[in-house]
Amino acid sequence: MIDVVAAVIKKNYKYLIAQRNRNKHFPYYWEFPGGKVDKDESFEKALKREILEELSININIKKKIASEKFKDAKINVDVHYFLCEKLDEDIILLEHEDIKWVLKKDLHNFKLAPGDSKIVKYL
Repeated sequence: MIDVVAAVIKKNYKYLIAQRNRNKHFPYYWEFPGGKVDKDESFEKALKREILEELSININIKKKIASEKFKDAKINVDVHYFLCEKLDEDIILLEHEDIKWVLKKDLHNFKLAPGDSKIVKYL
């Protein structure tokens, strides 16, 4: 099992979701952005690194929300979700197809990655 971290970035009652790259597992699904935790790396350090690498922004991590395990034929992950705020204004997409700011009540209108759809109830 691989540890993965995800940023639930909230601003003005909306949440940032990112559309997965067309060449990744679950192409075009929407997700809370993040990535794999490297060996000997804390979840918080990994999350800050991943968001900087994927969106070119710095974040402030507020608190852990939940964890969800997901396994299929290709992956076996334990995703750790953290409530965050973005510190920089301009997001530059380096990994994703698109981003959207969405109200909680509208998240069900998007095809979310499997683990991500399960944590909406914690928001």
